Amino acid sequence: MSLRVSRWRTPKETAVKTILKYLRRTKDIFFVYGGGEIILEGYTHASLYYDDDDAKSQSRFLFKFNVGVVAWNHSKQYTTTDSSTEAKYTAALEAANDAVWMQNEIQELGVVPSTVELVFIFYDNNGVIAQAKEPRSHHRSKHITDTTIA
Repeated sequence: MSLRVSRWRTPKETAVKTILKYLRRTKDIFFVYGGGEIILEGYTHASLYYDDDDAKSQSRFLFKFNVGVVAWNHSKQYTTTDSSTEAKYTAALEAANDAVWMQNEIQELGVVPSTVELVFIFYDNNGVIAQAKEPRSHHRSKHITDTTIA
């Protein structure tokens, strides 16, 4: 079910934008979750070769705006990956793209009194973390191209 209702770029985007416009009109009245800084953070995970029929991996992510969940996704990856590191790297990149979109929407709509400066994305793979910290070509990740990373 979440595969159908979680995508921001589906016809449901109209309903979401209507809600966000309402929030913009009522921006002087807002909830405060413990006060303090506004935090947008994401969590991502991937499963290698989840579907035996087409060898596509699955990506999942969830974003929280302070304490409330504002977006989630569970979908097949568009490309076939050769390693769990590549599958998880692809999932992290998909989540990062959505994080940038959400950050831009939040700033454009002026829904909150201050802008979200950083978006934290958490993932659970040492290979992805090593590749992100030092993006040189590792012998097991040479197949991950610039197209995948960009």
